[in-house]
Amino acid sequence: MKITPLPPLNSLVAFEAAARHLSFTLAATELNVTQGAISRQVRLLEDYLGKTLFERTTRAMNLTPTGSHYYETVRESLLQLAGATGDIRNWRGELQVTVATSTAMASLWLLPKVAEFQRNHEEIDLRIIAHDYVKDYSRLDCDLALYYCRSAPKDMQVTPLFSEEVFPVCSPGYLAKHPELLGIEQLAGCTWLWLEDPHRDWIGWPEWFRRIGLPGQEPKHRIKINSYSMLIQSALNGQGVALAWNNLVNNHLETGALVRPVEERLASEAQFCLLEPLGRSSSRQSVRQFRDWLITELPSSGTEPPASFQA
Repeated sequence: MKITPLPPLNSLVAFEAAARHLSFTLAATELNVTQGAISRQVRLLEDYLGKTLFERTTRAMNLTPTGSHYYETVRESLLQLAGATGDIRNWRGELQVTVATSTAMASLWLLPKVAEFQRNHEEIDLRIIAHDYVKDYSRLDCDLALYYCRSAPKDMQVTPLFSEEVFPVCSPGYLAKHPELLGIEQLAGCTWLWLEDPHRDWIGWPEWFRRIGLPGQEPKHRIKINSYSMLIQSALNGQGVALAWNNLVNNHLETGALVRPVEERLASEAQFCLLEPLGRSSSRQSVRQFRDWLITELPSSGTEPPASFQA
């Protein structure tokens, strides 16, 4: 239901300051506007209400009975609004860390790991938000961000975490039903799980074949899915062969829930990166603690994380 009637909201702020100081001049100084602006806002509010709020004499200004009653209500309402706004902007303050990432990175890599961090840092609240279609990373409302990038995003401090290898995977059950899948030449006889998402930097089947130097193939069947997390779940369910990013499916490979039906793999120049807003990186202890923990969770490949993007 629409909330009505509501007065001009800017006029309430001017009225509250003028009534508290009983001075348009002091109210104007507090709000960093002119005395005339305060006078106009108060007159606008009086016109809206159809009541006089101030009694003005040559020497003093006082609230009318209506103005005095209205002032108490307006001040209490503004205080409640300011308190609620402050709670939202500073909830848990120093002890909250907001991490933005893709649904795939969140569900397949980050969330399975954060239980350990939470056990060791019970005082820190993690807020993980998923955004899959990001045009400007600098506009993300977060402390840290984790994304797969082909080039360094502008206006962000970028720390490359790890590069990736991309290769086909399927469930053991699917492979058992396709014993003819003995090499890459037989992939065309399978159902391909196809990531239908042109906004991503991620590698699709045509690019994968091209970049490993093999002629492109057309699958016997394909299932198009616009979420990488759902695509991997489809592979786990035995519905076809998917292109997998090693670090995102490593747990499934280790448990045997997914297997590699062919040996070919593509080393990707793109990288998973830690992104931090310029001027705000590691500004709070809680953020630094999460960042330090995150670095320790990098894949133990025996090599240092890549230092920069390749051309």
